[in-house]
Amino acid sequence: MGILDGHNPLSQLRCQDDSLPTETSIAQKRTEESVLEKYIPYAPNNVNRQSLESIRLERENHISYLKKGLENLSRWMTALDASKPWLTYWILHSLELLEEEISSEHIERGISTLEKWQHPTKGGFSGGPDQIPHLATTYAAINSLAIIGTKEAYDVINRETLYKFLMSMKQPDGSFTMHTGGEIDIRGSYCALSVATLTNLLTPELTKNCSDFIQRAQTYEGGIGPYPGKEAHNGYTFCGIAAMEILGDMKKLNLNKLIKWCSERQMGLEGGFQGRTNKLVDGCYSFWGAGSFPLLYAEMLRQKKAQGFDYMFDREALQEYILLCCQSRYGGLIDKPGKGADYYHTCYCLSGLSTAQHIITPNFEKVKLIQDRGTDALTGGIGSLTWSCANEFTAVGEVDNILASTHPIHNIGMDKTRSIIHYFYQKEIDPIKDLLPKDEEPSFDE
Repeated sequence: MGILDGHNPLSQLRCQDDSLPTETSIAQKRTEESVLEKYIPYAPNNVNRQSLESIRLERENHISYLKKGLENLSRWMTALDASKPWLTYWILHSLELLEEEISSEHIERGISTLEKWQHPTKGGFSGGPDQIPHLATTYAAINSLAIIGTKEAYDVINRETLYKFLMSMKQPDGSFTMHTGGEIDIRGSYCALSVATLTNLLTPELTKNCSDFIQRAQTYEGGIGPYPGKEAHNGYTFCGIAAMEILGDMKKLNLNKLIKWCSERQMGLEGGFQGRTNKLVDGCYSFWGAGSFPLLYAEMLRQKKAQGFDYMFDREALQEYILLCCQSRYGGLIDKPGKGADYYHTCYCLSGLSTAQHIITPNFEKVKLIQDRGTDALTGGIGSLTWSCANEFTAVGEVDNILASTHPIHNIGMDKTRSIIHYFYQKEIDPIKDLLPKDEEPSFDE
């Protein structure tokens, strides 16, 4: 549908504060003004309206910005000294979405560098050399190695010490602490379970009580908070939903309330997503918000509740926000108009754009056939392999705006997800190799 392809004047979509302004409503209206500046040239009632088909993803501009980050970073990046695997992942994943090949030199350097961040005795990956291992940076490092996608990259991973690290973070109630002596929240659940899924380390010992902890973190609003009793947040909600999908326990969540909360986070005028109730739109939630919908839609299909072949958010509206409001003229993507580009927002704006363009679901016919052969196709790595991309695209603007697809659970490319799982699950995959689904071949109507 989209904001700019409708018949309602944009002014009717603005925030209504009932003439009782607050700091929140004032900030919201300022944001709307900045968005309207970008939208007015394409507005439905503009007599000089520009064509929506002219909207363009500045692909080469973004590639140039990202490649510079692989060579050197500005001095301001010293604040992210403990987030080096994240910087690696944000840049590599952005480049794979843009379908830009990584050079052999960068592959070699990436493997060598990531190897240095793996803790030699405790297992897992640190934010940098001589730092303690952390679940978040372990997730980013494993995803980075998956994107590099070579045998040499996979062999960096010490699965024995990695499992030891994951279990050392595991708590009796099913939660995970992010690092030794660190905080407990839903991020830990997702990071640990995603890593274990990709590397074939998902054991009953590791998953015990995990879904119960996540279920208790679903709030009265319907979203999922960082911890039971805390406010629902889009980032934690995605982490909770993806973790439940890995565990095969989506049925434990109140799906109706969850879908309602997730849907309400898409902004009426902007088309992008906010992180929490009464907060501003932010480009990064293009993924943390929209990314929940393929997983929710899959569960709706399982429960035979899905109506039609589409996700439950406005896919065109999100693309309009990203393409018109989140592209920096200097390359990279941003939070909202007036902000500067960074690798975090570039990664998650592009991830959200890809999510809005593609339809990716589990192939339930294949799932049943795999189950009939005695292999669990509902959880873990085999479950991740049952997802495939349909030959259906929703693209705002030029057809060249279409990005590569990203896996709904792991947020790395579909092909790279399959490759790393095939590498670590060879024994499990051999008896069912002929049943694994493949993406439909893309075709574009003239």
